[in-house]
Amino acid sequence: MSHPDSAVVARIVGELRHARRLLLITGAGISADSGLPTYRGIGGLYNDQATEENFSIETALSGSMLEAHPAITWKYLGQIESACRGARFNDAHTIIAEWQDRFDVCVLTQNIDGFHRDAGSRNLIEIHGDIHDLFCTRCDYTATVPDYSELSMPPSCPRCQMLVRPRVVLFGEALPSAAIQHLYAELDRGFDLVFSIGTTSVFPYIAGPVAQASQAGIPTVEINPGDTHVTRLVDYKLAAGAAVSLRAIHAALEQA
Repeated sequence: MSHPDSAVVARIVGELRHARRLLLITGAGISADSGLPTYRGIGGLYNDQATEENFSIETALSGSMLEAHPAITWKYLGQIESACRGARFNDAHTIIAEWQDRFDVCVLTQNIDGFHRDAGSRNLIEIHGDIHDLFCTRCDYTATVPDYSELSMPPSCPRCQMLVRPRVVLFGEALPSAAIQHLYAELDRGFDLVFSIGTTSVFPYIAGPVAQASQAGIPTVEINPGDTHVTRLVDYKLAAGAAVSLRAIHAALEQA
């Protein structure tokens, strides 16, 4: 993994010294240092391969498949959860949480691993949900589980015996209205600096805040080893991993 450009780090720190409100948009790349695969959409792990049932992973992990054949959807949800099991948040998540002591921080994450929450981020928009939060599809039963090891597959509600599902956005489903409203409210308040970290920014609600900031003259930073849908828009680009980049920025900020 390449090291972040120290000159670019210094310029980012210069922006941070004049900033009050930060928006940090994160994707699977921020959890890569925790040992998690970088996902393609919610599915990941699968690249372009079909599932054992000869479905695309988008079809297997869709709301319509969960309704028609819950065992198939839960099979692949279980594989995703298994990839997260035993892993924990890393320095990147910790630094973002620590910045709450210095800045007014909002985190918009696509990740469903719960690491930002575990690390202590408070103003958190989990736009795709958290794989550990479960709810019944019929009654008001909810639960938060550490992992799926004790679940029957597919799990049923202990109260009404109907299907239980995770509070995540499956393919073909709408984003949660509360999360969207939260994001709009934060964007209306405005930000002094916007980071895009470990995401290819393929979704408009992920690329949009970066594009809006760029158009408004608000400084923007991208941390990603490769080029993405927002690379051409940002003011500062660190072509390195999330943890090593945030450690460098944090250390330079502490010394400033």
